[in-house]
Amino acid sequence: MLYFYNMSRRDKQGAVFKALADDRRREILDLLRDGPLTTGDICLRFRKLDRCTVMQHLGVLEGAGLVIAKREGRVRWNYLNVVPVQEIYDRWISRFARPSVELLGRLKRDLEE
Repeated sequence: MLYFYNMSRRDKQGAVFKALADDRRREILDLLRDGPLTTGDICLRFRKLDRCTVMQHLGVLEGAGLVIAKREGRVRWNYLNVVPVQEIYDRWISRFARPSVELLGRLKRDLEE
């Protein structure tokens, strides 16, 4: 995880986009949205994948800063970190969505008149 914090903003966002590009990693993030899960719990949700593959996906997510892992004895808890997603939203999505929302608002007003 320290690696993520030493990356430039551009590299961080590239790592986030790369992590989000895979369906299974997005599914893992969806699972973690409801609360932290152990690695074992996540593995149980992906019966077609072996534990090593799930760990690789978690490693990509952790490397992108989307997952924070904490060890409690032999158990590894995985927590969703939404900060990188918010940064992507702030930089990319909100900037492009704003003109569309304004256009729809004008269209609605024009149609109502």
